Amino acid sequence: MNAVMKPASDRQHLYEAMSPLHLTPLWEVLHALVPMQPRSRCVPALWRYDAVRPHLMRAGELITAEEAVRRVLILENPSLRGQSCITPGLYAGLQLILPGEVAPAHRHTQSALRFVVEGRGAYTAVDGERTTMEPGDFIITPSWTWHDHGSEADGPVVWLDGLDIPLVQFLEAGFAENAATATQSVTRAEGTSTHRYGANMLPVRYDAPFGATSPIFSYPYARTREALLALERDAPIDAWDGVKLRYVNPASGGSPMPTMATFMQRLPAGFNGLPWRQTDGTVFNVVEGMGRVSLERGEPGTAPETWSFDFGPRDTFVIPSWHTARFQSDGGCVLFSYSDRPVQQALGLHREERISHV
Repeated sequence: MNAVMKPASDRQHLYEAMSPLHLTPLWEVLHALVPMQPRSRCVPALWRYDAVRPHLMRAGELITAEEAVRRVLILENPSLRGQSCITPGLYAGLQLILPGEVAPAHRHTQSALRFVVEGRGAYTAVDGERTTMEPGDFIITPSWTWHDHGSEADGPVVWLDGLDIPLVQFLEAGFAENAATATQSVTRAEGTSTHRYGANMLPVRYDAPFGATSPIFSYPYARTREALLALERDAPIDAWDGVKLRYVNPASGGSPMPTMATFMQRLPAGFNGLPWRQTDGTVFNVVEGMGRVSLERGEPGTAPETWSFDFGPRDTFVIPSWHTARFQSDGGCVLFSYSDRPVQQALGLHREERISHV
């Protein structure tokens, strides 16, 4: 029996009649809710450090670290302005601390990472232990741990903040608390957590001090860089990633934080990578060297959108979900990155495609 098409006005009358009951027809939105492939709401973008830095230093003249609580310039995705996020699930910002300043102690349910971009001699304190910040270091602030930052440096220190703020906000699970004092008491010598958990050994009665987060909260760049260069010299180079390593929780082998994965990779001189795409939108920071990332997004039967960014030291860029990307570097470079991959993996949603042709 052939269906008889009803006038469009009849449908509209139905929609208007059921709207007061807070009902809406699935058939009008099904293709947007269940697309044939991911359609990210964010776009590729690059923040050149040399362009951002003067504004960050000017902010340092206008507001103190104590007054601001955290003196940060948020890196907002161009298509998500006003939402304080770089991807729908991730936050990124550049934080400045000046000599003698303290960013006061607080804690929150959001997990945070710090990746040191410029300067040395500042510190981060986590639950009674300090770690000195050096360029390229990756430092964790686990969920609901007291933390503060201070500087005994001679000049400015800047780091990239990465947090799961949008994800926690979506789940409506955010809590925060300010400490009674600006700085917390130091109760353990610097390096204690590394000695206890970072020598491929764990205490006999492991206590998981930060729950599902790594018991090591500081991963020095010097060790990471040494490993990357040795592998570049002695091991095969991956055609898509160059030499890429992931940071791990030594107690579980999983990601350092339950909501964010972190990576460091070396693109050798002359690298001309093959294209790839993945469902976890990823934030990159350039540690050393220069290179180019070429990006493409499109659906079958449509002309693709394309982007190309030349990047240099301390620049930050974002590759959204399911955008095809290729890396190139004439002189070689090192890239730090983070994404929400652990959440996608836990939910069985993560997908990656490595394309074997250009």
